[in-house]
Amino acid sequence: MTASLMVEDEYDRYDAVGLAGLISKGELAPIELIETAISRIESRNPKLNAVISTCFDAARDSVLHSPLTGPLAGVPFLVKDLNTLLAGVPATNGSRAFADTIPEYDGILVSRLKAAGLVILGKTNTPEFGLNICTSPKLFGPTLNPFDTTRSAGGSSGGSACAVACGMVPAAHATDSGGSIRIPASNCGLFGLKLSRGRVPLGHDRAEGLAGFSVAHAVTHSVRDSAMLLDITHGLIPGAIYSTPDTQGTFRQSLEGDLPQLKVGLCTMGFAGEGIDPRCKQAAIDAGTLCESVGCAVEEAIPPVDGEALREAFDVLFSANIANVVGGVLSRGPGQNPETLFEPLTLACADDGQKRTAVEYVGAVETVQRAADNLGRFFLEYDVLLTPTLAKPPLKLNEVSMDCDNWSVYLKKMLDEIPFTPLFNATGAPAASVPLSKTETGLPIGIQIGAALGQEKTLLRLARAFEVERSWHSRI
Repeated sequence: MTASLMVEDEYDRYDAVGLAGLISKGELAPIELIETAISRIESRNPKLNAVISTCFDAARDSVLHSPLTGPLAGVPFLVKDLNTLLAGVPATNGSRAFADTIPEYDGILVSRLKAAGLVILGKTNTPEFGLNICTSPKLFGPTLNPFDTTRSAGGSSGGSACAVACGMVPAAHATDSGGSIRIPASNCGLFGLKLSRGRVPLGHDRAEGLAGFSVAHAVTHSVRDSAMLLDITHGLIPGAIYSTPDTQGTFRQSLEGDLPQLKVGLCTMGFAGEGIDPRCKQAAIDAGTLCESVGCAVEEAIPPVDGEALREAFDVLFSANIANVVGGVLSRGPGQNPETLFEPLTLACADDGQKRTAVEYVGAVETVQRAADNLGRFFLEYDVLLTPTLAKPPLKLNEVSMDCDNWSVYLKKMLDEIPFTPLFNATGAPAASVPLSKTETGLPIGIQIGAALGQEKTLLRLARAFEVERSWHSRI
């Protein structure tokens, strides 16, 4: 059958919760919504390269022949192609080494998304193993920023952020190991919440990712979509080694009622002395003023974190983990050619990791634990830490490139661009990028809000207050 399409403006008017409401009230046929999303992907993706694999026929079949249940029944969705199992769809991790890997089953996270009624249409682009803040894998090519196609959409969830920002889908799955939800959210004018460690399962059903740095969630237009997606995905999985305390009520309910008076610490200095673009610094200062206007108390504050030590720990933990992945692939048998399987930066990272000792790895873990202790004490005095999300507005395409064969040089350049985000991966605490500012040419600039472990509701409530005061999109 051929379904009619929604009017373009109509599709753009609603977030995921709003679209689900239209379906539940019988005002919109699910197949019409899915065909509209497919049409958007087919028309816009050739230019932007956000989606790298599709399962349109399976999506149509599920809408036409399976019962639609759940709070987001019938809403189109995309899944990031990094450590996330979607049955019958390649799980490449952005790498030629896994180009032919096709899972036979859905991971627990994907199963929870489907159980909520989301209709998955395909997977989004990501750099190899998520190792770049620009999404430009050799396997699939670069994802462009819909605000300026000469700019990066960010990484490593650049495909998901681009797809949502340009209107292919209202929300999309994303992951974050050093800022990979918040970076592209900032670059693409979206809300991106990085959750507390252990809040939701990882997409490959393993209990830990990258020494505990990795989490999964989403990029969205609206705060309520992020809260709803958290409500349908949170909860432990068998074998979980981390847990995050729950609080009463749903995350969606946390958006209701008045914002409590929060004490906000404003920091615009890189934790290791990194240079910050004046536009990003001003965006954070302006956000502090906005905090005051919604009833928060704001003062300048620098968290007691050793930024240089954290950068070194990041180096050790990431390079050792990548060395383990690369070594596992190359151990499959003789005749493996690393240069045809992996990008130059990945091999350089793995080579660096092979040289690390067990003592260095334990030292890096201890550094991370000290940072968590110190940040925890900071949040005994402050409810929220407010910073720029990034050091600069969206970078030019391939300004940070994985064609580099020197891991140390590459890592320094990359970390200089993200001085604020890795702290929350290292410590496990939640943080979000909120789209509150733009450059003089209209490029998005995000601000980051972070809170103590388990305090997603504080961040969601504050972000919702921002959204009411400075609506950043037309969706309701």
